[in-house]
Amino acid sequence: MHYEGNIIRPPSEAHSILLQITVGCSHNKCTFCGAYKGERFKIKSDTIIMDDISFAKRHCKRQRRVFLCDGDALIVPQKRLLKILSEIKNQLPWVTRVGTYANTKGLRMKTLEELKELREQGLTIIYMGLETGDDLTLKSVGKGATSEHMIEMGKKAKSAGFKISITVLLGLAGKQRSQLHARETGRVLSAIDPDYVGALSLMLIPGTPLYQDYEAGRFTLLNAHELLEELRTMIEHTELSNGLFHSNHASNYLPIKATFPEDKKGTIHLIDEALAGRVNLKPEWMRAL
Repeated sequence: MHYEGNIIRPPSEAHSILLQITVGCSHNKCTFCGAYKGERFKIKSDTIIMDDISFAKRHCKRQRRVFLCDGDALIVPQKRLLKILSEIKNQLPWVTRVGTYANTKGLRMKTLEELKELREQGLTIIYMGLETGDDLTLKSVGKGATSEHMIEMGKKAKSAGFKISITVLLGLAGKQRSQLHARETGRVLSAIDPDYVGALSLMLIPGTPLYQDYEAGRFTLLNAHELLEELRTMIEHTELSNGLFHSNHASNYLPIKATFPEDKKGTIHLIDEALAGRVNLKPEWMRAL
């Protein structure tokens, strides 16, 4: 397979065929993210992409999923993206799911009809990085979208028939806006009503603007107790009709895997037990990005 730069994929795509069709991220302005720093965004050539699909045909017959990397697959022109999906379907007939990251920019560039066309051609799940529903925090970290834009594009993707997995970032708003961040994030999640929510805890990356703010004393990291309080509030304000809310990423102190709405009350109780010191938290040395 032909890879360039850093290859980033969701934890749930760990065993997928990683087909890189774009390099980097066309936005690349989020202050907390160092994944694509120094990489110039581009769409890879059809020749390289088709060669990689042919490689997967020969060597990846045990993998049942494909993930389109990197951060901006939806920005690929519709005809080219449809061709890629068609080749995956034709050459990798054993594949049961194709997924990709999606941001508001990419979703806005596609019409609802185009998104439905992609869904019919085999793209079935998209991963959105909401991070927070707090508009001030969205602006300060450079996400390039408001909470209403997030809701609008999330609903658009859902209308197209995609399964939606949304990532939120605990601790992103710092201490002063922690609880507001939690409530507003719950509001946005409830409005979109995704199939999956993944809560990660902020871990600062050296060289990023947010890390520089931390070193300069302009940003304060939350401790384990404060992160749990934020998670509790977020869950309390999140209503999902039938979704999985999990915080089992390596960055988190308390692994949670709950189906909403039935597990919501029990999950809040588990967090309360952890806050009271009756449930052990992950030691610091075990946490990772």
